[in-house]
Amino acid sequence: MLYSELKNKDVINIKNCCKLGHVCDLEFDPCSGCICKIMVPGCSRLFGFFNTEPDIVIPFRDIKQIGPDIILVDIPC
Repeated sequence: MLYSELKNKDVINIKNCCKLGHVCDLEFDPCSGCICKIMVPGCSRLFGFFNTEPDIVIPFRDIKQIGPDIILVDIPC
């Protein structure tokens, strides 16, 4: 799967069925080349200019399923 395909998918938390956003970045293990974490941008206020929350970092082990349109994750609310 290409990053361009991954970044267009909605990330949904299965604990509360909340849409977290889209993948904005990936973290790789330099030795194995495998994905360790995905990042989703945090909430922003005032059209993204001020008070931006930190990115939501989701370990790869918390990804439950990657479908054609969505990525299901299981993280604490």
